[in-house]
Amino acid sequence: MKKTALILALTSSSLAIGQIKQEAGEKHLINLKQITFGGDNAEAYFSPDGKQLCFQTNNPKWGLKCDQIYRMDLQASKADTAFQPHLISTGEGRTTCAYYLPGNKEILYASTHLAGKECPPAPAPRADRKYLWAVYPEFDIFVADENGKTKKQLTNSTGYDAEATVSPNGDKIVFTSDRSGDLELWVMDIDGKNQKQITSGLGYDGGAFFSPDGKELVFRASRPQTDEEQKEYKELLKEHLVAPTNMEIYTCNIDGSNLKKITSLGKANWAPFFHPSGKKIIFSSNHHGQKGYDFQLFMVDRNGNNLERITNESLFNAFPMFSPDGKKLVFSSNRNNGGGRDTNLFIADWQD
Repeated sequence: MKKTALILALTSSSLAIGQIKQEAGEKHLINLKQITFGGDNAEAYFSPDGKQLCFQTNNPKWGLKCDQIYRMDLQASKADTAFQPHLISTGEGRTTCAYYLPGNKEILYASTHLAGKECPPAPAPRADRKYLWAVYPEFDIFVADENGKTKKQLTNSTGYDAEATVSPNGDKIVFTSDRSGDLELWVMDIDGKNQKQITSGLGYDGGAFFSPDGKELVFRASRPQTDEEQKEYKELLKEHLVAPTNMEIYTCNIDGSNLKKITSLGKANWAPFFHPSGKKIIFSSNHHGQKGYDFQLFMVDRNGNNLERITNESLFNAFPMFSPDGKKLVFSSNRNNGGGRDTNLFIADWQD
């Protein structure tokens, strides 16, 4: 699920379009380039051959009122504010969480378009000013071809089905669903068959990705502990809402066994992805910040040791993904937005 509401009153220095200067302390990011220019752009993920990206955006210059899914050919993309990639979703409803299927020609994503053409409303402001995400029950998971033709609906259960990603082995899909009464991880075959719940702890389990060998998952999870926290979580979930301000990084096998808590940093730790070696995990966190909206990329060993900060520019950096060959990293950031609120996609050569 896209987290653009995390982007509050952020600021960043304005730089040249395209090539971005190397920031001191961002030693892993070489030849950093900006590849989108306007609106909120997030959850960009490589195709299996590494030549394309799918991502979601609400760029108002393209007539969008809420997130839709696009495909970008990295070889044809331009460092140009007028460049517009290919629309993959229907253009109706709200969409989130696209990911390539094997073969580089099909993309799955979640959408509310069957429930209506309009964008479902964002959560209403609350008197307690609590920061919340909506988990729309109208979301289901669809597959479209590279030209945007819808080919298949993979889920049709009552409730939220979204956040789907695909195993590098091309045989399994992991996704988040609340069909059993809580937000849990589920797996299914690549064709949507054999849907099975694999987590069961009270709390929001989501944003899961497979390990490079396809045997494990890394994901974010909230685990309300006190009676009061658990009551609040359950009450919000009845309203199709979650408060994502206390999450940690976990791993497990693809059947849910061998569950391990990797971080115990406090605050919001999310958007994890395995390093190409499978021995480290990169993720976004605000645990270090004096204010809640300072999100930077960090990397940590599989055992939770050797925490390393990866970014230090701007106040929002998230959704990191390594290319299949491990040579590049794509992520979302508020850097280079001229002091506005735009969140754009950036790509860099990765240096260990």
